[in-house]
This record gives sequence, structure tokens and C-alpha cells, in this order.
Amino acid sequence: MDRAEQIRAGQNQTVRAAMTLRDMIIGGKLQPDQRYTETQLAEMLSMSRTPIRAALQRMTDEGLLTQQATGGYLIRQLSPVEIAETIELRGTLEGLCARLLAERGAAPDVLDQLRKILAELDALLNDESFDRGHLPNYERLNARFHRSLVEGTGSALMIQEIERANNRPFASASALVGMYESDRAARQHLRIGQDHHRTVVEAIAARQGARAEAIMREHARLSLRNLTRAVESSRLLDQIRGASLIRQPGDQAG
Repeated sequence: MDRAEQIRAGQNQTVRAAMTLRDMIIGGKLQPDQRYTETQLAEMLSMSRTPIRAALQRMTDEGLLTQQATGGYLIRQLSPVEIAETIELRGTLEGLCARLLAERGAAPDVLDQLRKILAELDALLNDESFDRGHLPNYERLNARFHRSLVEGTGSALMIQEIERANNRPFASASALVGMYESDRAARQHLRIGQDHHRTVVEAIAARQGARAEAIMREHARLSLRNLTRAVESSRLLDQIRGASLIRQPGDQAG
């Protein structure tokens, strides 16, 4: 294996380690009040310490971990304000992507892909049997729509920065989908989001950059609305995967 291949292999291991650790944190296998060391985590993941160290540094930079002066790492709890800021950041970046697509002229295959996903989302939301059991399918299609919009810009920088934003807990477009009092409320809320999807594609196709950007920024505020409702309701908060990471008023800052 030459030097370039070694570097790529190391990067892939780091990415895999970071993805696994994030999943363990969000899934509750690693707890906010526990201290974890490189050696301990390397043993848990059956990996060498080098990619674990790089992954931990990446997650520290993202604000999910705190490195202790005495060694080891603590998982941070995030305040609702911090989470809201990351959602706003994601919306700002996606808004910029939509504006770039509109102003530069989106390629026909990009528009075709977005419209295809729109049709699949329409079919799902118009199904009379729709209930919260359909939410995983919605989340999958919703993630595809947002990913296709970003990748359609062809900008490696935008793809990288939005990936960084999405890696923060509760910041991605589908992270807070599912917190509804009833199936009817879920469908009503998701149809608002679908209308945003449809109008942003129309704006991009019409090369209306400012309008496309504004729609995507407003679209992100649907997640902010869900966050506020969840924080105000312990029952809804319990529906969020990784709810233990949200610091409630009165909790000690992490």
C-alpha cells in the first residue's frame, strides 16, 4: 500500500469511527455523565487508537465532546439555544445552495431528481393510511431531497460544510421529524414542509435566487418549531432519539 492509499484508509477509518461513536451517543449507549478514554473506546469499537483519536478530535471540534484536562472525554449536553443555532446555520447554508442553483442555472438532471423525490413524497403524504409508522420513509425521502439539492450545486465546499452542520445533534433536516400529538398533526406539519420543497424547486427552475434562498431558510424554521414544542413537552421530548443530550433549564451546563 503506497502513502496515498494509507492516508485514504486512515481517513475512512476515522469517518467510520466518528459515525459509530455519534450513533452510540445518540442511541444512548454512551452517556453524557460518563468519562470515556481513547483506549476504552478503541476496545469498544475494536479499532486502533489512531482513528479513534482523530474521530474524538473531530467531534470535539463539532461541540459534541469536551476534552478533560485530566484526560478522557465527556459527552456534552446541548442547550436548546445551541441546537437552534445549528439548525439556523444549516438553513442558512441550504438557502445559499438553493440561491446558487437558481442563479447559476440548475442542470436538468438535478431538477429531474428533485421533482422525482417530490412525487414520491406526495404519494406518501397523500396515502389515506398515512400515520406515524410512515415517518421513517418520510425521513429517508426528505434526507434525499435535501442531499440532492446540496449536491446539485457541485460545490465541494458547500457539501462539506453542510455535512459538518448535519453531523451536529438534531441539526439535520430529518432529525426532529416525528414529534406530533397525533397522526393528523404529523401529516399537516409535513405537508407544510412539502409545500416548501415544491416552491423552492419552482424558484430554482425560474432562476429566482433570492426567493429560493428565503424559502429554504424558512423551511429550516419548521425544525425550530419542533424543537420548541419538544422542549416544552416531556412526552414529545421522549420521542426524540438522543433526548438525553438536550440540557433542560436548571440542568448544569456541560
